[in-house]
Amino acid sequence: MTTRLDAPADLIGLTGQQLGITDWTEITQEQVDLFADATDDHQWIHTDPRRAATGPFGGTIAHGYLTLSLAPVAIADVLQIGELTAALNYGLNKVRFPAPVPVGSKIRAVVTVNGAQQKNSGVEAVFGLTYEIEGGSRPACVADVVVLYP
Repeated sequence: MTTRLDAPADLIGLTGQQLGITDWTEITQEQVDLFADATDDHQWIHTDPRRAATGPFGGTIAHGYLTLSLAPVAIADVLQIGELTAALNYGLNKVRFPAPVPVGSKIRAVVTVNGAQQKNSGVEAVFGLTYEIEGGSRPACVADVVVLYP
């Protein structure tokens, strides 16, 4: 499901509403390894499948920040704005990682408008993202993502 808006200001009237749910996407070892290279976080629970098999999660898991880094794509998957000049990552209000994401599992994001307001610099929107793990009972990540639309 994709929500289509004419302009960023239309987000102001959508506070508290769910915009949509992304498709399931598989988290691969290749993604995790590339993220490890980009961030220099090569902890074995992420990058060593052999050692991780006997570790606390029974296999490698995605970095929490890898899951979080998918936020712009998740928002773009469920929201299209016609009169859009830019969408700037403005920050985060809250982030939690309640459950690990095993490599090979599928995740999706539920995206909600937690708030939006007109500012001098543009429309500032706060999106609530809840990443679900297919077959899981707890979310992988819960975050309030702030986006500025100048």
